[in-house]
Amino acid sequence: MWTRRKPAVLRAALPAVIAAAIAFAAASCERDKIVNYGEARKRMVEREILGRGIEDQRVINALLKVPRHLFIPEEHMHYSYYNLPVPIGYGQTISSPFIVALMTQELELKSTDRVLEVGTGSGYQAAILAEIAGEVYTVEIIEPLAKNAEKRLRELKYDNVVVVLGNGFWGLPDEAPFDKIIVTCAPEEIPEPLIEQLGDHGIMIIPVGPTGFQYLIKVRREGDDITTEEVTPVSFVPLTGEHGDAQDEGQD
Repeated sequence: MWTRRKPAVLRAALPAVIAAAIAFAAASCERDKIVNYGEARKRMVEREILGRGIEDQRVINALLKVPRHLFIPEEHMHYSYYNLPVPIGYGQTISSPFIVALMTQELELKSTDRVLEVGTGSGYQAAILAEIAGEVYTVEIIEPLAKNAEKRLRELKYDNVVVVLGNGFWGLPDEAPFDKIIVTCAPEEIPEPLIEQLGDHGIMIIPVGPTGFQYLIKVRREGDDITTEEVTPVSFVPLTGEHGDAQDEGQD
């Protein structure tokens, strides 16, 4: 049943001295960069997350911890801690920090939850989920994005994340059911395979609607009863291949 609710001394020694000076300067710059990114991440959370309805301390802690700049291409890294979606290549983006926080909070995660993410993208959302949930399975249809995300997540020691190359429209039936499902691209209707893979008492958060007019929808399952609730208007990359014949992964 369906219901719906609304980041300089001897010349011979000069080369060694110069090399040492360069190495020291580079190390200092790297150290400063790390400090600056950490401070920027904290400011981002203070300005863009707190006070905007994000109250789950586990979500706040995850955003304070996960280095968003490491999930963003170098040419766009200066945008890492602005509340903006940022291009990650292949026509895809990393979602704004607030949207990542909101969607994560709406999942009402538990430490034992098995989570399915449709649309790995950079892997940032998966890292946020992995800070809170027990297991995260994330599906990405664009092979370079999937490989890069998997490498990045392994380097950051997120051993509870499994990256799968595939078409997320169909979910991962061999791993179902999932306690929570999060979708980072917008179909015009909620894919039935994802509904089927949502476990009892499960929650799915998904943007739904045509390009330019989408709502973030929260889906709950209680036995055979499925209820949906509109959370907020959003703008996501569309899910264009509803039956698996085109790209269906978008923001993360």
